Amino acid sequence: VKDVMPSDEELLKLSDLYKAMGDLTRIRIISALVNSEMCVCDLSALLGVSQSAISHQLRTLKSARLVRYRREGKIVYYSLDDEHIKHIFDEGLRHITE
Repeated sequence: VKDVMPSDEELLKLSDLYKAMGDLTRIRIISALVNSEMCVCDLSALLGVSQSAISHQLRTLKSARLVRYRREGKIVYYSLDDEHIKHIFDEGLRHITE
């Protein structure tokens, strides 16, 4: 079993990934971004959370490589970093709803 287990470093990174997703506001942001690219003001209106709080949570999600951004003029749009994030979210949701 030891030979096929991930290294401690890999497990620590996995733990950090789940920690980043382990907050209601952050998981709500991910849920919104599963469906559409959005800016901070749209996420704030959708989730009923201040723009400051959304920005703070997005920083955490960016540092965990869960979301990315692109700038269009003065507006910054956020989306999921890649399809893996959508799959992780979908599988977790499927697990809890079975």
